[in-house]
Amino acid sequence: MDLLRSQTDEHVLRALMRHRRLTRAELAAEIGISKPTAGESVRRLAERGLVADTGERTPGGRGKGRVGSYYALAESAGMALAVSIAPQGIVGEIFDAYGDTADRLEHSVGRPAAPADVAAALERVCWELAAGAGPPRLAVVSAADPVDRATDRLVHLPDAPFLVGELDPVAVMAAHVRGPVTVDNDVNWAARAEREHAGEDFAYLYLGEGLGCALVAGGEVIRGRSGFAGEIAHLVTTGPQGRAMPLIEAFGRLGVRLPGTTAIDAGAVLAADRRAVGAAVAGVVAAVVALVDPGLVVVGGTWGPALLGAIEEGVAELARAVPLKPAAVTKEPALAGARRAALERLRAAVVGDAAQDSSGS
Repeated sequence: MDLLRSQTDEHVLRALMRHRRLTRAELAAEIGISKPTAGESVRRLAERGLVADTGERTPGGRGKGRVGSYYALAESAGMALAVSIAPQGIVGEIFDAYGDTADRLEHSVGRPAAPADVAAALERVCWELAAGAGPPRLAVVSAADPVDRATDRLVHLPDAPFLVGELDPVAVMAAHVRGPVTVDNDVNWAARAEREHAGEDFAYLYLGEGLGCALVAGGEVIRGRSGFAGEIAHLVTTGPQGRAMPLIEAFGRLGVRLPGTTAIDAGAVLAADRRAVGAAVAGVVAAVVALVDPGLVVVGGTWGPALLGAIEEGVAELARAVPLKPAAVTKEPALAGARRAALERLRAAVVGDAAQDSSGS
């Protein structure tokens, strides 16, 4: 009986997440249960602080039937936080289980971006969001740097263009988030945002100031033992004059780095020898195809899609070609992926509250 009630409560909560507000009669029709069963579930969930009467009523009376009360998720269901840590700065969004954004804040960071500066900006954004909307139940963080899978710390690898040193987002955010903080690389989150457009087996090639690749197999991102899978900067490819060299060195030889850094200058890349750029990127695609055999390579980033034609020409000369397409999610793709994951986890947490209360009652 407890299992049946728990399942019914889950269906009610998920129906409210889809439709925002429903009467008990509408819940019964949506889920396929009796009105008394729907009413009992609503009562239980209201007692647990998960569902609330909105105060709105159906236009009943005078031959139109009984007046129905509209129910929705209670504010106490909580909120989630999604954060992007990138060269452009820190962006944070806090939102409820409907996906409605309560607040969004941005905080720039200088260059070079030392860990202490990034940590201060990150804490400020989290503090201000929590102060306004209340501490979120959980957070998901996208970082424009490699992320150690065991510690969730950002790690500085050779020629990484953003952070200098290490940063621990979980420790920085702990005082402002009530529950778990999940951290992963920005390219991995961008790939997750792309899944509904690209399927379950593809590679996501990010070509911007930084260079990265996410590998998706069976719908899951392959992170590798340490979490550094897809770090392609030092992958050997075809450089200028057909010489073999690391990808990051090839871009150095082409003169398309920002002065004094290993970051790629998008304007300089677009003005460079497109055939040479295409050949360098095609070498990376060849390695990905040989090792992972993806059904598709999605090209994203600030300059990658603009040079898709040149990359396709290089890929066409490979022994094993693969179809390429530009990324479908172009507006803050990493934050979009992190936000979607945070929303899914928040909804699962709300459903888990109902199940936990049911088992403990």
